[in-house]
Amino acid sequence: MSADEAERLILVEDDPEIRDLVSRRLEDEGYSVVALPDGSGLDAEMAARPPALVILDLMLPGEDGLSICRRLRSDGDVPILILTAKGDDIDRIIGLEIGADDYLPKPFNPRELLARIRAILRRSRVVAKEQPAGETLWVDGLKVDVPAREVIGRNGDPLDLSSAEFDLFATLCEAPGRVLSRDHLLDRVFGRSATPFDRSIDVLVSRLRKKVEETPDRPTLIKTVRNAGYVLAVRKAGDEA
Repeated sequence: MSADEAERLILVEDDPEIRDLVSRRLEDEGYSVVALPDGSGLDAEMAARPPALVILDLMLPGEDGLSICRRLRSDGDVPILILTAKGDDIDRIIGLEIGADDYLPKPFNPRELLARIRAILRRSRVVAKEQPAGETLWVDGLKVDVPAREVIGRNGDPLDLSSAEFDLFATLCEAPGRVLSRDHLLDRVFGRSATPFDRSIDVLVSRLRKKVEETPDRPTLIKTVRNAGYVLAVRKAGDEA
């Protein structure tokens, strides 16, 4: 595979040792990597050739990672993997709330980083031949177009869902009325097992409710089942009558 054909990743990491180590490892795996020490050159790189994924450290000189994440998400739907210091639980949660697709705490095993990257890229790819033909679901006035990976709102406009949010909603729609555990959802959406105190799914559900619920502060569609998980609270998700 040529450099032009390789999936392009942008790594924003101010620690030169980590930046070089990660860059080399990803290039060895066949990715094309642009490594930046801060966010100052990110906009130019994004404009030059949109990446398949941005790997973003939160603790950066100048504009911090949370600000960059928020800006990237407001401008588009490029997948974002954030890197955080081990104890920065609040920043991880905020990162997920403002649109990051996943996070990885430092120090991390390079194999774990590769696994997270591959899982995100699998979710974000839309390969027509792998999509089920004609699969459209109707849920509470929402049209879930599985092949297009799109949800049409009650007013007829597409909802601005991230790749992870779509996967979560589609997974719930596949099993209406059935309680799905956090571990099951974590595996389906993020492609990984739960770790202690992992709140990724809870944060993602909160984000999704703001977009699909008519009253997000009093959710009636995506219900929490205490000590069990979440359930799509409709009798059937299928073709509209």
